[in-house]
Order: sequence, then C-alpha cells, then structure tokens
Amino acid sequence: MKIGDLAAKTGVAPRLLRYYEEVGILHPFRSGNGYRTYGEAAVDRVLQIRELLDAGFTTEMIRQVLPCLGDPRPSTCTAEVDLDVVRRQLGNVERRIDVLQRNRDAIKTYLRAWEEGTGVTSDA
Repeated sequence: MKIGDLAAKTGVAPRLLRYYEEVGILHPFRSGNGYRTYGEAAVDRVLQIRELLDAGFTTEMIRQVLPCLGDPRPSTCTAEVDLDVVRRQLGNVERRIDVLQRNRDAIKTYLRAWEEGTGVTSDA
C-alpha cells in the first residue's frame, strides 16, 4: 500500500509517517519509481508506535525497544537500551491501564444502571 493508504488506515498523517521513517521506527519498501510502499504489517506497527508515544515513550526510546517487542531474545535485541528508563515507562503504562480499567468499570456500572431503569433523568 502507498503512504496515503497507510495514513487512511491508521489515522496518522503522511507527514508523520515520513517522520517515523526519518527517525528509524518505520521502514517502508521503495518501489522502482521511488514511492514508499508498505505491507499490511505496517498498520500494526504504526498503531503500536502511536500507543508507545501516547504512553510517554520518545521516538528514540521507541527506536531502541521496538525491535525487541516482537521477539525479546537477546539475539534479536541488539540495541543498547536503558532498562531503567524502560522500567519507568512500564510503570507509566501500568498506571494508565489501572486508570482505564477503573473508568471502564465505572462506565459499565453507569450503563447497567440506565439499562435496568435505575438511572436518574436530567432535566437541566
């Protein structure tokens, strides 16, 4: 697929996809005419990059850890990674998961109350 297709599938602007390539976290193929082309796996890769950025990882950190996330064996993880930084980011991710789970549970409770007819109407 071309960069516009990847942008449409991921909701990430082509300019940002080119930036991901520039910093070494997204690797398109180049066709004979020089156009960037991406396989279907690029969709998951871009979404993973977005999630890591949202979790507070920098593009440099992502560049270092991304090769290891699919296969964490030392033979596939050749980049030097500051494990203390990764541990801190993991703590941040776990805190976000906790907050998301609490919000999910609260929303489920709210919806269940309305569906069972126990919700209060608002006349505001």
